[in-house]
Amino acid sequence: MSVSYKTVAVGDVEVFYREAGPVGAPVILLLHGFPTSSHMFRDLMPLLQDRYRLIAPDLPGFGNTKSPPRGRFDYTFDNLARIVEGFVDAIGLSKYALYVFDYGAPTGFRLALARPESVTAVITQNGNAYVDGFSDEWGPWEKYWRDPTPENREACRPSLSAETIKNWQYGTGAPPELLSPDGYTLDIAYMARPGAEEIQLDLVLDYRTNPQKYPAFQAYFRRHQPPLLAVWGKFDPAFIPPGAAAYRRDIPDAEIHMLDTGHFALETHATQIAGYIREFLQRKLHS
Repeated sequence: MSVSYKTVAVGDVEVFYREAGPVGAPVILLLHGFPTSSHMFRDLMPLLQDRYRLIAPDLPGFGNTKSPPRGRFDYTFDNLARIVEGFVDAIGLSKYALYVFDYGAPTGFRLALARPESVTAVITQNGNAYVDGFSDEWGPWEKYWRDPTPENREACRPSLSAETIKNWQYGTGAPPELLSPDGYTLDIAYMARPGAEEIQLDLVLDYRTNPQKYPAFQAYFRRHQPPLLAVWGKFDPAFIPPGAAAYRRDIPDAEIHMLDTGHFALETHATQIAGYIREFLQRKLHS
């Protein structure tokens, strides 16, 4: 088997996605984060495709998905979730485990709120749903959320720079000998495309809606008790380990594994994460 590359129309958005695994197998829907794309799953998908059907779309504004420009499409997390919801309908997914990372978490959890019956399990890899998970590195973003002036918007722009992507987002806490340049090099290239920074700054501002939804996400966890696996790079400079531990407040049986790496844990620990997922889903979905 091999990974295939496809597109599907969802309204005026042409969603690019990667797919691997048998069509009739249990589905894992993989939702990437900032500033990356489905490319982040390039190492994980081959490790699980013998047992699962893996679907990894690029969100609007990221990767190879083609979406309208600002002004004709509002780059908000509600809209990202709306497109993902349309995407799963377009390709006929009715049941899936959610793998959520970074921006994929508030996107995927919105989908879970809308369709709780569809979610068979949750795998969160540095995907936050608790204020406990915020580090002290969010100052410029939080200031922009409170006071969205042009000056505060510009103060967030350094978080989109090549240096920040490479050294802070990818490099912090990651074993350097295991960190391939492929991921951050591609992300830097995507960020250099015309209009990309403004789209990302729109999403930076709209990120303020996500903590506002945390109580709703947590209520979903308490009510539906989805099987939940947290695999967390414990040196993540943005989402710290208490964000992983907090899931047990609402899902007492949540399983948590801390890895000796940073935010982009798949870049250095894909094989270990695949092992955790395989063992977890074997017990939760196939027992």
